[in-house]
Amino acid sequence: MKQQLLAGMLLLSSGLFAQDETAVKYAATVTAVDLKTHLTIVAGKEMEGRETATEGQRKAAAYIENHFRSLGLKPGNGSSYQQMYPVYQDQLTEKKLSVNGRVFEWDKDYVISLQSAASGNWTINETVFVGYGLVDSLNNDYKGLDVKGKIVVALEGAPGSGNATNLRMNNPASLGGKITAARNNGAIGLLLVSKDFPKRNASPVTGNMYFAQQSATANSFITANISEAVASALLGRTSIQTTASLLESKKATYKAELKLVAKKETLNLESSNVLGVIEGTDKKDEYLFITAHYDHLGKRDTVIYYGADDDGSGTVSVLELAEAFVQAKKKGKGPRRTIVFMTVSGEEKGLRGSAYYGNNPTYPLAKTTANLNIDMVGRIDPSYKGDSTNYVYVIGEDKLSSDLMKITDAVNNKFIKMELDRRYNDPKDPNRFYYRSDHYNFAAKGVPIIFYFNGVHRDYHRPTDTVDKINFDVMEKRARLVFHTAWEMANRDEMLKRDMPLNMPPR
Repeated sequence: MKQQLLAGMLLLSSGLFAQDETAVKYAATVTAVDLKTHLTIVAGKEMEGRETATEGQRKAAAYIENHFRSLGLKPGNGSSYQQMYPVYQDQLTEKKLSVNGRVFEWDKDYVISLQSAASGNWTINETVFVGYGLVDSLNNDYKGLDVKGKIVVALEGAPGSGNATNLRMNNPASLGGKITAARNNGAIGLLLVSKDFPKRNASPVTGNMYFAQQSATANSFITANISEAVASALLGRTSIQTTASLLESKKATYKAELKLVAKKETLNLESSNVLGVIEGTDKKDEYLFITAHYDHLGKRDTVIYYGADDDGSGTVSVLELAEAFVQAKKKGKGPRRTIVFMTVSGEEKGLRGSAYYGNNPTYPLAKTTANLNIDMVGRIDPSYKGDSTNYVYVIGEDKLSSDLMKITDAVNNKFIKMELDRRYNDPKDPNRFYYRSDHYNFAAKGVPIIFYFNGVHRDYHRPTDTVDKINFDVMEKRARLVFHTAWEMANRDEMLKRDMPLNMPPR
């Protein structure tokens, strides 16, 4: 194996490093000082955590676009640097629940689920109590009950389970399981009796963002959590019953006038990917993408999630790499292939920005030689065994192209000499990092990828992921590794071979 690898590297060397000195010269322009300058702004207070479809994200996009423009990069989406894509969000504008004229209070006695609520105004004169509302191999709480066109009342969890909020959605005792059972039996809604009232914290009236517009009838099912007091009123009890005493109630239809209002408004938002382009020379109709995601988690009340490492570090690495290639081009050393520098949003929402690009590419994916994706390269994994100041995790090289690993090894041995850790290529990796960043949406379209990553740490997805904790010297070295790899891929005679299966199950 070692002899084969050596032979492959020797074969590569004849064409790979003809411009060694030039590559080293421009790689040296990627500096810790410049990286820190950019990151102090991108992960600063003014950007408010850069959550997708927020003002903070738009400020970050403007900063990136202005940098690309100042370098002289061409816009990567026609005449625009930004590729806009739609984002939707539901907002509860009116809410009300009453039983027999008694009005109950939001957060004290009920909460309506925005994710699974229709928008409407209901007056219901009968509800059906279904106990725990379980349907599985051992139970059928709907047996003998007619719930078609009715709202059912069910207790939270399962006998002896207590609160079931942490159960997987396909568990019959989970909220998802109970909704499925109610729907399958023809119910139009579910009221889940919860002990978690009154709420300690205010429940949101604005839902999660989503990315495919729903039809007006998409949510024809109403779901709400109700207190034991509301359940008692619906079951005709004059005093508030505990869950234990409610269990003594017969599974049956109960008459009570339930009035429920849940009026939603859908907000039409936008987010964007930011693309800047250096046009190639004799192979300008072939493309290399260098990417990172610039969005993060935003803020919760007044607490900002700065996202310095995740993924401010990758974002500013892209900015620095763009500048290095621009400087080379100004001296007549521009890349043979066109390089597209793209920072995407929506990663923290499920790789949405890169998915949108993959489905709406501005450059042909069949002519895209590779995607080098940089996501978290500014910190050190506290569990790393080795030289913690001289390593990087490289992910995805064993998929799609047999050229990838050869190039990485050759470039690293020649220029950087870092420890390349490939542990996360294991298909059985429980962290599933291969699926969790934007390279995946290139790989899913057949484009060879490399994902550069430093591993997680205790500040991951916390407000404490701040600039002062970044190791800029290590970050500089990792970014230079990406530069040299990109230099080789942009200048070699042939596009990367696509001669290997993805060898991974779908995301």
